[in-house]
Amino acid sequence: MSPRTHASDWHFTTDVDEFLAETRDFLHSRPDLHTVHLTVTDQLRRSGPRAYGDRPPLLGRLVRADGRVGAALLHTPPYALRTTRLTAEETETLVDALLDRGHPVTGFASEQATAEAFAAAWQRGTGASARLGERQRLYRLDELTDPAPLPEGRARVASEADRELLVRWYGGFVEEAGLHAAGDGGEWADFRLSYGGVTLWETPDGTPVSMAGVTPTIAGQARIAPVYTPRELRGRGYAGAVTAQVSRAALAEGVGELLLFTDLANPTSNALYQRIGYRPVADWAEYDLGA
Repeated sequence: MSPRTHASDWHFTTDVDEFLAETRDFLHSRPDLHTVHLTVTDQLRRSGPRAYGDRPPLLGRLVRADGRVGAALLHTPPYALRTTRLTAEETETLVDALLDRGHPVTGFASEQATAEAFAAAWQRGTGASARLGERQRLYRLDELTDPAPLPEGRARVASEADRELLVRWYGGFVEEAGLHAAGDGGEWADFRLSYGGVTLWETPDGTPVSMAGVTPTIAGQARIAPVYTPRELRGRGYAGAVTAQVSRAALAEGVGELLLFTDLANPTSNALYQRIGYRPVADWAEYDLGA
């Protein structure tokens, strides 16, 4: 039987460098399952503690009896608090630790079993309501297969000349997905353009019709995000084509693991990514935690 955990086993900080120094080995041990923690903390290091909102982030780690880190937490309001996988007991101790700090939590996201356990524990501890929001599936690329037939056209890396288009399409993606924008569209576009992080699919006459982004590579992994096609251009194979091409380019650059998240409420996208070689890793759930 493993030693019992306590609220005091959770250690919190707002300093991203301190957090990464303590959790690096743990986060790198499963870069697929820890992809969000890796990419978000990388962005915090690049852009500062207000990268995702007006409030500073809360970062945390669970230290086990042997001194090793066993779980990690990040909260960048207004986004949901996120943790890596937790046992039921660890979830209870986290709720206790957050309540001891008086830290407000209005949303929680993690692998499905952890999210369900946290929502239930938070309800018991606070009396707050818990409503299941988005359910996602994490995929990892196995063997890349081009969609058939490919639509006419070609892929190309977006350039500075595409900045206005990227800003507009990013805004469309955020609005349709019901997300909080991390900074404005211009900041997002400038960052992605700085490392060639968006690929466009264009028709033979050079008209862009779809985009697929890729995060910077950290711990050997990168994540395809976002994938967006304007509503009036959907159903023509553009999203599958551009996703396959951005995936191929990332592999050619030496990325070890390519990942992406899908909304489980969208069977079309889930089927599409599996056709081009992405395979399920784990399901995620996000809960809205009301007063």
